[in-house]
Amino acid sequence: MKAQILRGISPVENRPLELVDMPIPQPRSKEILVRVSACGVCHTELDEIEGRLKPNLPIVLGHEIIGRVKSLGSGVTRFKVGDRVGIAWIYSACGKCHFCKEGNENLCFDFQGTGCQANGGYSEYTTVSEDFAYLILDRFTDSQAAPLLCAGAIGFRDFRLSGVKPGQSLGLFGFGASAHIVIQLAKYRGCQIFVFTRSEEHRSLAEKLGAVWTGRAEDDPPQRLTCAIDFTPVGETVPSALRVLEKGGRLVIAVIRKRNPIPPLDYARLLWDEKEIKSVANVTRKDAQDFLPLAAEIPIIPEVQEFGLEEANEALVLLKKGKIQGAAVLRMD
Repeated sequence: MKAQILRGISPVENRPLELVDMPIPQPRSKEILVRVSACGVCHTELDEIEGRLKPNLPIVLGHEIIGRVKSLGSGVTRFKVGDRVGIAWIYSACGKCHFCKEGNENLCFDFQGTGCQANGGYSEYTTVSEDFAYLILDRFTDSQAAPLLCAGAIGFRDFRLSGVKPGQSLGLFGFGASAHIVIQLAKYRGCQIFVFTRSEEHRSLAEKLGAVWTGRAEDDPPQRLTCAIDFTPVGETVPSALRVLEKGGRLVIAVIRKRNPIPPLDYARLLWDEKEIKSVANVTRKDAQDFLPLAAEIPIIPEVQEFGLEEANEALVLLKKGKIQGAAVLRMD
């Protein structure tokens, strides 16, 4: 099979992924073999490639995977050959620790990430435990469904953790793959959405999707915000978001790593008045299980730019430069 493999940490601009031939993996007990048709390209891959997040090297990246079940390992009961399935960032968790038992398997000490601790979807085939795969509804094409597995599922978790209610104001800082899905969810839930991004193209897309106001991170919106979600990879956005929050507001930081540190925060000006900062770590299976049928009901249809598997390096460079409208997706066919 063809696969893009990362052998070492490098700036994305060096185009470090290597297209190679690898043996097709064989499913073990309770695992399924998936023939990959599409895999989303995520900011987390930038963190892995550039070393802000430490993957097991060499590794096949990719955790927004859509494909068809090709074969079954022994003991599989949830799927049959031919089923269309998705694989998300959560590859496995122990199921035994207090985090798992309390429904917080995203915080499990033995959490394994798809495309980080186990080979992912920048390839023609991959394997996963049947317990960590999801049936994909017919409402979406393969390319539309792929971003829902991470950008959508983690965005859904961000939105829930923000605590925003219908009629309240929600600020979205950065407007990439996840934010352009969250805005559709927030609009459906009756929120007023304010989008902060430096890209004119992204502001135009945000307005098309229902933002009541768009601007840059340093701009003042026409009103203070009840809640905000920071999707950006830079630390400077955190004080910018806190500055425009209403008293008692909550800021959710929706990235695994920041490229640079968060600047010192002026407590009296930015954090007083019972403002909150909450980080988001990974996703649970329940996030994906709850979000996928909701996305079909609304419906949430991601905007996608398609690339061939051989173009993975170029897609990642464009993603880092903020040149992707919506979500980037690798197509294997």
